[in-house]
Amino acid sequence: MVYERKNQGTCSVLTRVELNDDHTIQSVTVLGGCNGNLKGICKLLAGMKAEDAVARMKGTTCGNRPTSCPDQISRALEEALAAMA
Repeated sequence: MVYERKNQGTCSVLTRVELNDDHTIQSVTVLGGCNGNLKGICKLLAGMKAEDAVARMKGTTCGNRPTSCPDQISRALEEALAAMA
């Protein structure tokens, strides 16, 4: 399943996640933001269970912002999981 979410409160503008039926992450792509860091995060997420990724990244902040790109990825993953149910 492919799911896209518009990011809020970050330099990145969109997160695209692709999940397999068993909830493993096939791929994550983030548009905008810190290019190299986000490419690295996306590579690390491939093959991980979406629930585990959410648990690790949810609530991460960036500077004085209440969210971050990893937090926005976790929100996209949560929404994708809910859409699969």
